[in-house]
Amino acid sequence: MALNLALKVNDLDNVATIFANGITDGTTIEIRDKKGNSENCAVIGDIPYGHKIAVKDIKKGELIIKYGEEIGIATKDIKKGEYVHVHNLDSMRGRGDWEKQK
Repeated sequence: MALNLALKVNDLDNVATIFANGITDGTTIEIRDKKGNSENCAVIGDIPYGHKIAVKDIKKGELIIKYGEEIGIATKDIKKGEYVHVHNLDSMRGRGDWEKQK
């Protein structure tokens, strides 16, 4: 059986990166953190290799944290295991207008 793995790099992260191919809606993946802790989670949506899933429920307007850094803001509620990408997050990278809003 193939290992369906997602990695959560920083304790602050609310997303993990998928390191497996063929991850489709309902697939069970193992989320691991840097301390060696792990938990299983069923994914919501088809998720390409190297893309993100939520490791907890994220509310609309909440910051998306990856590698301990704020990378975006949720544009709608995101459920644990759901694919996190441009359809449900607004990027904050390279946008001077976000700095003015803080």
